[in-house]
Amino acid sequence: MPTVPYIPEFITVHLGTPASSAQNVTVSFPDYIKNVASSEVYPTWPENAIRANIYAQISFALNRYLTEYYRSQGYAFDITNSTQYDQAFTPGRDYFQNISKIVDDIFNSFIVRQGEVLPLFAQYCNGTTVTCDGLSQWGTVPLANQGMLPYQILQYYYGDDINIETSVPVSPNVPSYPGYPLSIGDTGSAVRRIQVWLNRISSNYPSIPKIYPPDGIFEQSTENAVRQFQQIFNLTPDGIVGNATWYKIIFIYNAVKRLSELDSEGISQEEYQDQFPRPMRLGDTGADVRAFQFYLAVIGRFYNNVPAIVVNGVFDEATRDAVIAFQKLYGLTPDGIVGDNTWQAMFNAYRGIISSQDNIRGGVKLYPGTPLRLGSTGENVETIQQYLSTIAESFPEINSVPVTGNFGPQTQTAVRQFQELYGINPTSVVGPLTWYEIATLYSDLTVGNEKQPNQFPGFTIA
Repeated sequence: MPTVPYIPEFITVHLGTPASSAQNVTVSFPDYIKNVASSEVYPTWPENAIRANIYAQISFALNRYLTEYYRSQGYAFDITNSTQYDQAFTPGRDYFQNISKIVDDIFNSFIVRQGEVLPLFAQYCNGTTVTCDGLSQWGTVPLANQGMLPYQILQYYYGDDINIETSVPVSPNVPSYPGYPLSIGDTGSAVRRIQVWLNRISSNYPSIPKIYPPDGIFEQSTENAVRQFQQIFNLTPDGIVGNATWYKIIFIYNAVKRLSELDSEGISQEEYQDQFPRPMRLGDTGADVRAFQFYLAVIGRFYNNVPAIVVNGVFDEATRDAVIAFQKLYGLTPDGIVGDNTWQAMFNAYRGIISSQDNIRGGVKLYPGTPLRLGSTGENVETIQQYLSTIAESFPEINSVPVTGNFGPQTQTAVRQFQELYGINPTSVVGPLTWYEIATLYSDLTVGNEKQPNQFPGFTIA
């Protein structure tokens, strides 16, 4: 899972639903977006409408790619061409000339929530035969005709708290897996990332022992945590972090932090209730369908045998398949109908996941909106100093700093050291990206180090 968002040179597309035995094709990222845009929007639409749609398509694809959504589930591709799950892509199709020029202009830009770094999972639909909470493709046309700019159209659908990141660097495709199995005796940043991720996951799965401290040294405590993780998620419990274990850890880490599409949909759990509304089956639509789809989407982030679905309020075949998979998992009659028993089982499973997530959100502050640099003072400086001091306890590459509220040379040095460690331009200035990465690591460390009841703390208590 990349630390700093970038535009990949290439993206691999699966020409079918995720589990199908269809062909994979690899194309350049701009060509992929040109294909999707030419397949999903009309070249005669107003340019501002086309641009808004392309921003959404870019952000959607980057979210899938950067979270390693499919690769973390064991697939050898980044995205599918199934519109049940992803975006339309037609191999070998021609591109519309005006669409191709727009993509060349903005392919290295994406939508992001303010205070976040990950590209927005920009849900969208055509807005005619299918409606959803995200962008309506046909709906962008009258908005553009009213004089709205692309950013205003995107705000209309995704909210005022979004930005468009521009001039994002293009980098070679580099998978996060280090390329070799990690085991006892290995050291380095890859080991420490695994230790931090496992500690964070263990807040949801307390049978996984804590690794203390997460120091980048693969010792017995790390092997024990890896082995228990493997047992929980039906991997060979050999205590070695190979390709499958690495990506499964990423998948579950993303799940417990809700860094991918569920957060980006902007759906609050307060919208839903536990009271069973009515039996629901294939062909039904409405808010009740959308509610149980949301439960299933959350559950599917933790259980691979429940396939991913789109939360759109339409009880389609993909939703029915997910219902049947859930029913089999929970020992219910696999009829694909959401009756009272299935509804209650879904809600209880969902609540169990959410209640555990409530304890691991981390409580960090969002970027305050103003860069912090040498000479800055105040509460925000104090916050970043606190975060850096906690990080320094586990990362000896970073100097500890006094929490004074004054951004002096010591703080400047620690910020630069952090930026160098995380591959960020070492300006010694705390901008949005640096703040986000410091706050995220601080959250992972503090929450990951919190011992759950009856959980092994990672060290012997004398």
